Amino acid sequence: MRLYLECTMGASGDMFMAALYDLLPDKDAFRERMDRLGLPGVTFEYSSAEKCGITGTRIAVKICGAEEKSEDIKGGDSPQAVHSGKRKNHLSASLPSGGKQHSHHHGGHRHGFEEIRGIIRGLGLPDNVLEDALGVYSIIGEAEALVHGVPLSAVHLHEIGALDAVADIVGCCLLINMLGVTDIVASPVHVGFGAVQCEHGILPVPAPAAAEILKGIPIYGGRIEGELCTPTGAALLKHFVTSFGDMPPLTVVKIGYGMGAKDFEAANCLRAYLCEDDASDGGERGAVYEISCNLDDMTPEAVGAAFDVLFENGALDVYVTPIMMKKSRPGVILSCLGVEGDRDKLARSMLKHTSTLGVRITACSRDVLARTEDIVPTKYGDIRIKSARGFGLAKQKPEFDDVLEAAKRHGKPFMAVHDEALRAAKIPRKKEK
Repeated sequence: MRLYLECTMGASGDMFMAALYDLLPDKDAFRERMDRLGLPGVTFEYSSAEKCGITGTRIAVKICGAEEKSEDIKGGDSPQAVHSGKRKNHLSASLPSGGKQHSHHHGGHRHGFEEIRGIIRGLGLPDNVLEDALGVYSIIGEAEALVHGVPLSAVHLHEIGALDAVADIVGCCLLINMLGVTDIVASPVHVGFGAVQCEHGILPVPAPAAAEILKGIPIYGGRIEGELCTPTGAALLKHFVTSFGDMPPLTVVKIGYGMGAKDFEAANCLRAYLCEDDASDGGERGAVYEISCNLDDMTPEAVGAAFDVLFENGALDVYVTPIMMKKSRPGVILSCLGVEGDRDKLARSMLKHTSTLGVRITACSRDVLARTEDIVPTKYGDIRIKSARGFGLAKQKPEFDDVLEAAKRHGKPFMAVHDEALRAAKIPRKKEK
């Protein structure tokens, strides 16, 4: 199954979990599994909730009967006149003696980063769920360490925040596994604006840890004052979502609404669309970035040299589109495609090896057929056959380089060797219209 998340009111751990729970056919099985986790003092309250006339699910995670709260500072309000709601994982960085950056006086036991990882490992989770849960928690811990400027070992959670975050993270990872979700796409994330009262004091929205986690993810502030995307929500999106953007064509099976604790002028919910995955026969869905610039002052030779550099730096494809630019100058758009890990490198290469002063970077989602390769013997020698399959489609074709080399070697026309390879592979030749 495939999931599309509508993050127009951000995301928090409890909203994420409630939206997935709302999709689940066998809710009792999930509730029983969460109760068996054995997290000390942790209980879950599942209820129907309404926001702006929309009904969905609210899940309250309580530790010793208390639910963690946040305090949104409204414009001009004092810290005492606040808007309360659920706030995820108030982490704090314990500084060495003499540290001047922070002073924390929150009561209760504090859990260190490795201590929390040990708690998660001891929950008896399936291997894939355990790997996901540890991955999400690591994203949060690493962001907090970076924000506070301390080693990961110095990042601690107060007891309520620690167990609350673990419950949300583990619950979401279990639900994704139970729903059979293999791919998640999400909208750009609304983070809100303003300030929030935290253990450290009054912090800007999004909170520093959430802002750090959301780097590389499309976000916007919008008009809602308050904290909409929490560090736990951001980490779950970062770990599970393969691409961000507008909703692609989908066949929706069911819709879930995960309700937040706060009330705004807009419905405070995370909407999740559960969709049929028509890529189960081998196709893959993922993210790709298009990096491009306009050029009107480079020679064709120089543009060609930039082509080679972009391919050397990991571009999946490079291409040129002719355009007419200002002052009636003919020009080109130089574009390349790359995966997320190569995005920055490709952008820097384009800036360095062309005359442009800026590049455009567009996040795209793509459907890709799964590819395999076989060798068939022909009277002209072995020819590789490339096959692709997925989304109900199947394609096959001879490898161009092999056909060309064999044609030259035997002094035969390219199409004669090409058609011989098709016959050897038992691939029907396309009829010309």
